[in-house]
Amino acid sequence: MQPIGKIAEKLGLREEDIELYGKYKAKIEPSALEGKGRRGKLILVTAITPTPAGEGKTTTTVGLADGLSRLGKKTVVALREPSLGPVFGVKGGAAGGGYAQIVPMEDINLHFTGDIHAVGAANNLLAAMLDNHIFQGNALGIDTEKVVWKRCVDMNDRQLRYLEDGLGGPKSGVPRKDGFDITVASEVMAILCLATSLEDLKKRLSRIVVAYDREGKPVTAGDLKAAGAMAVLLKEAMKPNLVQTLEGTPALVHGGPFANIAHGCNSVAATDAALKLGDYVVTEAGFGADLGAEKFFDIKCRMAGLVPSAAVVVATVRALKMHGGLAKGDLSREDLPALEKGLPNLLRHVSNIKNVYGLPAVVAVNRFPTDTDAEIALVIEKCRALGVNAVLSTVWAEGGKGGEALAKEVVRLTEEKGDFRFAYDEALPIKEKIGAVVTKVYGGKGVVYTPEAEEEIARLEALGFGKTPVCIAKTQYSFSDDAAKLGAPEDFFVTVRSCKISAGAGFVVALTGNIMTMPGLPKEPAAERIDLSDDGKIVGLF
Repeated sequence: MQPIGKIAEKLGLREEDIELYGKYKAKIEPSALEGKGRRGKLILVTAITPTPAGEGKTTTTVGLADGLSRLGKKTVVALREPSLGPVFGVKGGAAGGGYAQIVPMEDINLHFTGDIHAVGAANNLLAAMLDNHIFQGNALGIDTEKVVWKRCVDMNDRQLRYLEDGLGGPKSGVPRKDGFDITVASEVMAILCLATSLEDLKKRLSRIVVAYDREGKPVTAGDLKAAGAMAVLLKEAMKPNLVQTLEGTPALVHGGPFANIAHGCNSVAATDAALKLGDYVVTEAGFGADLGAEKFFDIKCRMAGLVPSAAVVVATVRALKMHGGLAKGDLSREDLPALEKGLPNLLRHVSNIKNVYGLPAVVAVNRFPTDTDAEIALVIEKCRALGVNAVLSTVWAEGGKGGEALAKEVVRLTEEKGDFRFAYDEALPIKEKIGAVVTKVYGGKGVVYTPEAEEEIARLEALGFGKTPVCIAKTQYSFSDDAAKLGAPEDFFVTVRSCKISAGAGFVVALTGNIMTMPGLPKEPAAERIDLSDDGKIVGLF
């Protein structure tokens, strides 16, 4: 690794423009960006619907950025911070792979610069102030059965989903039903990632709806006088984090909302900084394009005034064969019929990028050693029929060199004139916006609403919260809300079981199927394989 000051110099930043967190990490001071306009071209990396076979989206993002750097382009990669939940749960580390990684990998995957901890502290301060207000006399008349603000912890812990607290007698609080979310699903995380300044941060924090009073009116963090103290906890966390790739390309890693239960993009502050400091900015959005890319376009780009230049859809032959019904243990052998059966998943994602959002796109085939030439040729042929090139990516094995072909195609695409647009008008009623995503992006037939969701939507619209984007919480494993429906299912309905307002973030959250905002650990969590050697070396993290 190069000293982080050397990486900052590549972006034209001086010593006083960064705040050091050791030798290899730094935060960028807001003053360093004053007076600069956005000049970079924004490229989104997204993917097919994920499978246990893996897609390699972050690896491709990093390798593409290194490939662009090798072509002489001033490039910045902008990524999310990993949550401790997946790190110690299913996925392990999330900083790329092979020779296409961001470093220092251990730091990034663990406590990093403390941003996620700050989000959790701010979230839980608000929860404490809310319950203290009720305990101290409840001057705002809060209905304790209509408290909607939860505490959070950055760990997969299903035991905390549903609780009763305030037990133990009159001096121990007011008993009520409660629960925890994982920190990255907190509205505070969404606010951190969408706020454009400290002033905007405080305004958004003030608008958070924490409960409803006995007359059904919303009670906010501003009503509890909590926004100022929360902003104090988030002051340093608002600054983007600067690190590097293995090849020394500058990387901004900031914010960490999941895309299945939140809006799934890195911060506006980091993306804005990257666009002001680089000529090409490569970013990613979580899970498949039906989740991360949809929210990147319809929420983040809409709110921040971003206009992406192109999109990359990452796919692997292995994952496509799994979408075609092949078992994980059989993926290493050639199976053209299974591949052809699974290809519609890729083609629907690509079609959405081109036809729903109006962006030029390229398919990056993340090649594995077991992929045959015939399988690769079939993917290229099917993509070409859609008017999209498919380019082989070997960045895991070769770093930026293996991403040069992809980088050249991306540069070519950014010269094309796109017609970027959203999937819906935010002024539409809530149901019409949800319906637009389900039919246009997911390929579904329609939406079914539970009585609870119907009631909540009616209340939100009556309170004036209807004219915002929608953030749909849905399984990442299918276009539908049923994880078992692989490939490109058709004629399905999505069930919305509840809706809530994230007024500070500025969107309505619709929860579908059995999606949970607090994940659980698997039977054999990754934590069992992570250890510290006697000489202080971390093992098993990646």
